[in-house]
Amino acid sequence: METTSRAEGVPTARRTAEGYLRASFPWYGLDEAFTGPRRLMQVGTAADGSVQHGSTGHGDTPSIKSDVSGVEKERFAVVVTVAASPVRRTGDGTGVLDATTVSSAAWLAGSGLLVHTWPASLDHATRDNWLDQQTETAFELADDLTGPAWSTLSLPVDGVPAPFHYRESEFGWVLAGSAPGVHIGAYGRGMSAYGLGFSQIKDLDAYA
Repeated sequence: METTSRAEGVPTARRTAEGYLRASFPWYGLDEAFTGPRRLMQVGTAADGSVQHGSTGHGDTPSIKSDVSGVEKERFAVVVTVAASPVRRTGDGTGVLDATTVSSAAWLAGSGLLVHTWPASLDHATRDNWLDQQTETAFELADDLTGPAWSTLSLPVDGVPAPFHYRESEFGWVLAGSAPGVHIGAYGRGMSAYGLGFSQIKDLDAYA
C-alpha cells in the first residue's frame, strides 16, 4: 500500500517523507529511550488518496530469511500508526470507508510481522500458501482482542501509561493500543516489547 510514485529525478527518501507529511494525523514511534537507527517505511492510502496509516522502523532492517539463526539475530521494532476514524464516505462519494479501531492496528501489525517471516521448513513455492493461511489467522486474532491469544500490558505513550493488547508467537510479538486521534500497533523481534515506550514524532528528519 505504498503511496509514493517513482517520479524521475526525485530521491526516494524525499518521496517517502512526502507521503508521511500528507497525513492529517500525528505519527508515533519509539520514545527517546530508544537510541538506535530509525527509518520511514511506507504509508497506506484510501481510494481517494488520503493517508490512512503508515509504519516507522527502529533497529535492524527486518529481512525475510529462511535461515533461522540469521532471523534470531535481528533486533527490530516497527510502529504502525493508524488514523482513528469513524465509518465515513470516500472523498469522491462513491463508497464507504470502514471505521478504524485498535483491531485495525493489531491486524496491520500482525500482517506486517508475517511479511518478514519465513520458516526454515518452507520453500519458495509453499511460502505463499503459508502466508495466506497465517494472514487469515492474524485477521481473526485481531478481531478478538479479548480472546485468550492476547494478554494486556501497560506502556507509556507520550509519558503516560496506556493499555495495550499483546501477543507472542514463534515469529515475534505484536501489540496494539490507542493514543489521541490514532491507534498504535507494533511488531518486532529480538527487542522486548515490555521495555518499549511510544511518543509522537515531532521531526521526521530523525527518520530520514
